[in-house]
Amino acid sequence: MPEKIGLPSPKIYIAEEKITRYLLVELPKDDKSQFLSQANYTLENWQTLRSDLQKLAQTEPAEYLSSTPYGSKYKIRGNLRSVKVITIWMVVSDTAKFITLIPDKGDKS
Repeated sequence: MPEKIGLPSPKIYIAEEKITRYLLVELPKDDKSQFLSQANYTLENWQTLRSDLQKLAQTEPAEYLSSTPYGSKYKIRGNLRSVKVITIWMVVSDTAKFITLIPDKGDKS
């Protein structure tokens, strides 16, 4: 059976604040800005990161993780420019919402 490509949802939502107040700002804990800067993602071009995350969600295989009271969680592994990432998404009704991104260190978790 071929692997499903993309999330099982026609709409993808990525909150601007997730990128501009979380992923691309230096944080004392769980900082991702340094990692993403390796691929030239910055606050000045945050829209590019959002667009690239959207493409990742539409073109890479989505792995079902679990069902929660808030919706179904999925994981997508892929490349954003020169960095490997794991992204987590929550599908609610007909919308897939971006939850977080972590560097992909190559383990199969």
